[in-house]
This record gives sequence, structure tokens and C-alpha cells, in this order.
Amino acid sequence: AKIRRDPDAQAPAGGVSSTARDLAQWVRLLLGDGVYAGKTLIAADALDQTHVPLMTRGKNPASGGESFYGLGWNVEFGRHGLSWGHAGAFSVGARTLVTIFPKEKLGIVILANAFPTGVPEGLSDSFADLVFDGAVDRDWVKAWGTIYSGMFGPVVEAAKATFAAAPSPSRPARPASAYAGRYANDFIGEADVSSAGDSLVLKVGPAGARSYSLTHFDGDLFLTYPDAEMPDRPTGVSFAVGPDGKALAITIGFLDDNHLGTLRRVGD
Repeated sequence: AKIRRDPDAQAPAGGVSSTARDLAQWVRLLLGDGVYAGKTLIAADALDQTHVPLMTRGKNPASGGESFYGLGWNVEFGRHGLSWGHAGAFSVGARTLVTIFPKEKLGIVILANAFPTGVPEGLSDSFADLVFDGAVDRDWVKAWGTIYSGMFGPVVEAAKATFAAAPSPSRPARPASAYAGRYANDFIGEADVSSAGDSLVLKVGPAGARSYSLTHFDGDLFLTYPDAEMPDRPTGVSFAVGPDGKALAITIGFLDDNHLGTLRRVGD
């Protein structure tokens, strides 16, 4: 595997440990209105409540079908009639999709160990076309791939443009000792900056579990590449330096989306 991932921190919000075989049995339960292997495990009227369209989601971006959200399910009225579905993804190697056509008793489950792309949706839509029409209507993988590229591509290009070239002339960095130290805030926790040869290393997470090499860009601004599956996307890591020539704080760009990525020096 190119990337090792530990999803424990994310799992309470959206984690399920399962297999394609087990999920197929779960789909049989849903298609059976709560009956599995001749036994009623969930009341049908309870399941029905999860399929009520409660909020509009607009149109399906690839097929144009009207889409709504229920209690945990996307409820869609598309080219093959009513379907229930949901997709999930983590940026590091996990992609899931389930699509259910209740009238036809058809369920499709796709699991992929890959960065979020349109392949699962493309495969699901292609399979549905084969079942309902006998032929694939269009290149659904390409159509969905374009949609996902539109989600992530501009982010990468904007970051690359921001740091395309350092100012000329660029300002030199201070000695590594000016930046080295421990930093913390109540939201992120602790971060450690240390020197490693001619560069700096930033460590964050419990016991410094995540390590990022910092490359000087300009003055007290450094760059790092935190995304394992978007390795060409740079992000800034900047230091605020006090009158004594030592950094008072660090702002970690990839942890600062909600403006809580500034950590103050501690322990000196």
C-alpha cells in the first residue's frame, strides 16, 4: 500500500468496518423491508421513515435527476426511477458507494481504496444502465470524474499559483533555533518544530504522529506538502517572531481552515 491510514479519529462520524460480502447481506435486509433470512429484524414502517424526502439537494450533477435527502439516505428520482443511495470518502484511500432501487429489488455496493474520484459512481451508473436498458448510455466514469476533478483540481491549482515563485529578492530564513520549539493551542493540541539537517520538521498529533518537512519560501514563511494523495499541493506554515528573534507562534495552513491553526510557543 502506498499510504497507511488510521481512521480511528474519523470513525465516530462516519466509520464502518465491513466487507463487500457483509454489505451485500445488509442490502438484502433493506430490500427485504427489514426481513432477512425469513426473520423480521427491523420494522418495515421504521425503515420507511428513513426514505421520506425531507430536504431538496437539487439535481444529480451527472444525470440531472431530482435529488432529496431523507434520514441518512439520498432519495433520488432519476432516469431509472426511485433510488436510495449514499456515498462516503476520506482523502486518504477510502471511497464507498451504495445505490438501491427498491422497486426492482436491486442493490449496488462499491468499495474502493483510492482517493475520491468518480469511478464508484461511474461504475454504479453503468451497471444500472446494463440492468435497466441492456447497454451503457454514456461514459459515466468520465462524467463523474470531471465532477470530482472540479472539486479538487481548483484547490490544487490555487495553492500552486499562490506559491508559484518566492518574492524576488526573497528574504532569508532565520537560524533554525529561532523556530525550533513546542507550540500549542486548545483546539489543535501540541506541535513540535525541530531542525533536521538544513531543514525544519513539524510534528503534530498525539506523540508527534504526523511529521512534515518544512521548506523555506520567504522570510518566516515555509512550505510543506501535507496531502499524501495530492502530493503537489503546497501549503504555508508561517512563524510570528518576537523582538528577541524567537518565534512566538506558528500558523499551520492546512489546519487553519476555521482560523484555529495558530499555536503559541510553550515551554521556554
